[in-house]
Amino acid sequence: MSIALYPGSFDPLTNGHIDILKRACTVFEKVILGIITNPNKTPFFSLEERKKIITSVIEEISLENRVIVDSFDGLMVNYAKKKNIRVVIRGLRAVSDFEYELALSMMNKRLYSELETIFLMTASEYSFISSNLVKEVFKYGGDIKNYVHPIVFEEMQKKIK
Repeated sequence: MSIALYPGSFDPLTNGHIDILKRACTVFEKVILGIITNPNKTPFFSLEERKKIITSVIEEISLENRVIVDSFDGLMVNYAKKKNIRVVIRGLRAVSDFEYELALSMMNKRLYSELETIFLMTASEYSFISSNLVKEVFKYGGDIKNYVHPIVFEEMQKKIK
């Protein structure tokens, strides 16, 4: 069975993330969406909120039989080793992403030689979207409805009420 790990903070899950996830599901039988907990960041959504929201979105887009939502802290390679995962999916938006992701994938390969990284280019309509940008625009009252799933938008709205 082919399985891949799609790691990220997903805070919040954007339409760009969903695009990469859907496309990864056309290549792999199962995809683990691994929510990374980063102690250096103050999240918009708690880990439990992200798990709940992402699970709801996955059900809404009919991927619940293909995607497993999980979380981890620490090094992604340790999580991958523990789960016997040998492929990690990374989304690329622009050339600037590539430099960082290339260095990360090379380090991951040194730490876990069996791990392969597959880069998927985000669809052009999502190439400028990041979770941080979505949060910033939302914070100042900008319209983000085209950049996140309606479930995500609704949950973001609840946080400010």
